[in-house]
Amino acid sequence: MRLTVDGQSFDIDADPDMPLLWALRDLVGKTGPKFGCGIAACGACTVHVDGQPVRSCSLPVGQVSGAVTTIEGIGTADRLHPVQQAWLEEQVAQCGYCQAGQIMSAVALLDEVADPSDADIDNAMGGNLCRCGTYPKIRSAIRKAAALKTAGL
Repeated sequence: MRLTVDGQSFDIDADPDMPLLWALRDLVGKTGPKFGCGIAACGACTVHVDGQPVRSCSLPVGQVSGAVTTIEGIGTADRLHPVQQAWLEEQVAQCGYCQAGQIMSAVALLDEVADPSDADIDNAMGGNLCRCGTYPKIRSAIRKAAALKTAGL
């Protein structure tokens, strides 16, 4: 089967029932999405399929029909995505394990809502768990990223 991941095509030999997460990590070599719970409850494995956030731990690779974007595909070291930039500036990460999923959910939110309210942020981020409790910093970073995007940075 063929997967398009971060703009690159990959021919993979996988059981169609294999979770997308394992295809990404083990067959394609993308290590940004993390295994957290395996039941789509924590959000550490969040990636985008055709721009929509999905939990890759519970989505069978055989059901993926669109382009997949991982955290490795949203920015570069020379040009961070505004959400990545805001995450650094607000010093969100502590242990960092959940951050790829958090960032991917935040990117999807800001692609839909340019200036999210607290309720918008809570709704979009509610399925992403952070053991370190950096939720106030996450909210600040999302607000900062919205401002960066509006400014074209």
